[in-house]
Amino acid sequence: MKKQLLLFLVSACSCTLFAQKQQASYLAYIEQWKEAAIEQQVEYGIPASITMAQALLESGAGQSELALNANNHFGIKCSNGWAGATYHHDDETAGECFRKYDDAAQSYKDHSLFLQRQRYAPCFEIAAEDYAGWAQQLRACGYATDQLYPVKLVRLIEDYRLDTIGAGKPVGKFDPQKALLDARRGPSSQSQTAQGQAQGKRPLKAAIVRGADPIMVIHNEQPEPVYVEPMTAREERDTFLLHHPKKRHNGVFYVVAIEGDTYANVAFRLNVRERDLREDNDALGRDLVPGDRIYLAPKKQVGTQDYVWTRPGESLWKICQDEAIQIEAVHKLNEDLDPHIRVFRTRQKLYLRKVKDDGLR
Repeated sequence: MKKQLLLFLVSACSCTLFAQKQQASYLAYIEQWKEAAIEQQVEYGIPASITMAQALLESGAGQSELALNANNHFGIKCSNGWAGATYHHDDETAGECFRKYDDAAQSYKDHSLFLQRQRYAPCFEIAAEDYAGWAQQLRACGYATDQLYPVKLVRLIEDYRLDTIGAGKPVGKFDPQKALLDARRGPSSQSQTAQGQAQGKRPLKAAIVRGADPIMVIHNEQPEPVYVEPMTAREERDTFLLHHPKKRHNGVFYVVAIEGDTYANVAFRLNVRERDLREDNDALGRDLVPGDRIYLAPKKQVGTQDYVWTRPGESLWKICQDEAIQIEAVHKLNEDLDPHIRVFRTRQKLYLRKVKDDGLR
């Protein structure tokens, strides 16, 4: 009798704990959006369990500020040329820019396109059924900085049996050309394109072949390439500055280079000549490195202070960029400076303004 009572208590506790894990708001969210998660698995190869777990975690089951005000259920920020609507929200820093969608379905679609980047390619080498492997690989590829991110995803998947919502469904493969078109059109056009394909609407292209035989009409079922309106020069500049906030030093505006920036593509997006941009930054023959300052106008003839003390291993170019002063101007202010110097080997006084020598050289 005691043994039976003990078993009953253990069973009751287990049921209570399981009930505590499964919140009604989470169950309602899963029921509402599970088909959208399955669609992403079929079309893009992302496990429905992973998509749903990320949506639950990032949006708090649709109750986060971003989900309610921007229909953003995955916390995707304004990056890499995003030209759609935006919403500003305090995250790692104040007032960060996040993508805003017309509806949450667009957020699911854009999340799938976001994961098609090359950095997430290792994820797609993992079987769709291996949700734990996917969770670990997403973290390894840099999707989240939280070390417990994989644990949280797996816990959601197992608590709510999310691994069952995509079970038995086909796993699609990614078409990079289609994704590029979808991304350039914007999320609203993505849903329209998907709807047209679902209804089986495919334009036919007719070609007439003349020869010895009677005229034949050949129908090509492949659709014509869709024309994508390119961004204007102003749109390119505005989009660039959205991801490269302007700063100011010594009266000159500058931005900070990020991964993937080159002087060529920065000049194109700012609608200026590459050589002019390089000359303004004393960068002829120099590659752009993430973290470098990119001045948007010519630097000054004088610095913000009278002089600086150089450190061994410090480059003249870096000092001039930090002070927004031209290298040529520094040489004029320091007549005894070796004109061929690039990196300082000793500590020495470097004048940035014309001042009287105090004997400390």
